[in-house]
Amino acid sequence: MMPRHDRRNERMPITPTPPPSAEAAPTSEDPALLRAFLLGIAEGLTASDETTDRIRAEVVEVADAYGLHDVDVVVLPTIAIVQTGRAESARLALTSVRASFRFDQIAAMARLVRSAKSAEIEPADGIRRLNEIGAMPPSRHWFMRTLGHALLVAGLALLLAPSWQAVVVGFGLGAIVGIAKLTRSRTLALILPVAAAFVCALIVFLLAPVVAIGDPLRLLIAPLATFLPGAMLTTGVRELAAGQMVAGSSRLGAGVVQLALLALGILAAGTVIGVGEDEYVPREVQQTLPWWVAGIGLALYGLGVYLHYAAPGRSFGWVLLALVVAYAAQQLGALVLSAPTSGFIGALAATPLVLWIEDLRRGAVPSQLTFTPAFWILVPGAASLVGVTEGAVAQSAGIDDVTTAFVAVMSIALGVFIGSALYRFLRRSAAEIADFHVDLPAMLGTADRSPGTGVGVADAAARDREPEPDPKPTGPEG
Repeated sequence: MMPRHDRRNERMPITPTPPPSAEAAPTSEDPALLRAFLLGIAEGLTASDETTDRIRAEVVEVADAYGLHDVDVVVLPTIAIVQTGRAESARLALTSVRASFRFDQIAAMARLVRSAKSAEIEPADGIRRLNEIGAMPPSRHWFMRTLGHALLVAGLALLLAPSWQAVVVGFGLGAIVGIAKLTRSRTLALILPVAAAFVCALIVFLLAPVVAIGDPLRLLIAPLATFLPGAMLTTGVRELAAGQMVAGSSRLGAGVVQLALLALGILAAGTVIGVGEDEYVPREVQQTLPWWVAGIGLALYGLGVYLHYAAPGRSFGWVLLALVVAYAAQQLGALVLSAPTSGFIGALAATPLVLWIEDLRRGAVPSQLTFTPAFWILVPGAASLVGVTEGAVAQSAGIDDVTTAFVAVMSIALGVFIGSALYRFLRRSAAEIADFHVDLPAMLGTADRSPGTGVGVADAAARDREPEPDPKPTGPEG
C-alpha cells in the first residue's frame, strides 16, 4: 500500500499465457505450471502494494491448497522469487516487478487469490486470469480520473488549509497533476515528482501574496499527497521490525530519496521566484470555517480517490467509513496526546477496521483500497516534506521538523502493529467460540454394535432401562 510514484495504468508483465493445445490441459499436479502460477501471484500481490511478509504467507497458503508443501518464497519491493522442492529436486523461478495496480486491479487480484486458496481454479486458467488483470483497462474515462484527482486534492486542501480559496487553488493544481499522472511516458514518470513539485510550488508562491490561501507549505501538501512516501516509510519501519531487513531498508531509502526530490522541486521554484526563508517556515493556521466543513473535505477526498484510482463501486462506502474513523481518531489523539503522536490513535483505530472489512464473506474489500486513502489522511509524509524543505534553508528548525516527522512515522507504525495484533487476537478468540463443539463418545454412537446382536450399544442401553411389563395373569389350566 505504498504511495510510490503512480504507474497504475501500466501493464504488469506476468508469465506468458500457455498456448492452447489440443491435448488435455495440464493439471495442478504439473510442478512447473504450478510454480509459474505461484510466481504470478507473488508478482501480482507485489504490484498491489502488499507487504512482503503477507505476500509470502499468501503464496504459501495457495501452495498448500494445491498440495505443494515444499515451497519457499522471497519477496522484495521489486523482485519475487519462488522455490519449489528441496535439495536436488529444487527449482527456482524469479521475476522483477515494475507495475503498480489501480484499485480495480487490486480488487480483481484479491478475488483470484481467494479462489486459489481453495484450489478452485486450475493453474493454467489462473495464469491466464493474471494476464487479464495485468492488461485490464481502466474502468473509468481519463476525464473522470482527472476530475477525481482534482476532487481528491480539493478535499485534502480543505482539511490541511481550511479556506475556500485554498480549495479552489487545490482543485486546479489537482487537475494539472492528475493529467500528468495519466500520461504514459517512462521519461516523464522519472521526473514527474520533481516537475509536479516545481510547478505546484511556482503557482502557490505566486498566488500567496495576492490570494488568502493561508500557509503555502500546507497547501502544497495537497497536490503532492499521492507522491508523499509516508506509507512507504511506515511500511519500511514495520518490515524492519518484522525481520525483513532488505525490504525494510530499501523502502526507507526510496522514501528518503522521494522526499528529497519533492523538496528539491519546491526549493527550485522558490529560488526562481525569489522567496524568502520565512516562506518555508510553517505558519499557524486560523480555523475560520465551521467544524462540519471537515466532513465535506472527507467526502470530496473519498470521492476523488474512488474516481481517480478506479475503485470498485462497492468499496466507496467502506473507504468513507475508514476515512471518518481514521480522521476522527487522529483528532482525538491530538487532544489526548500531541500532534506528532496523534497518528498512533488514528492507525490503531483504522487498522482493525480495514482488516475486518477485508475478511467479510460478502462484499469484502482488500485492505489496500481502504487503508491507503486513510493513511494519506494521517499524512506522516507531509511533516517529513515540510521538515526537509525547511531544513534546507533553516538548519535548526529543519532538524526539529524532521525529528517530529520521525516520531509521527514511528507512532503510526506502532499503531498499525498493535492494531493488527489486536484484530488477530479478537478474530482468533471469536473463532474459538464459534468452533465450540463436544463430540459424542464413540461408545454411545450408533456405529458401535452390541456383539452378536446387531443392535447399537446406545439402543441396547436404552432398552435395558425400559421397565419390563408385568406378566399377564394366567388362568388355571382348563
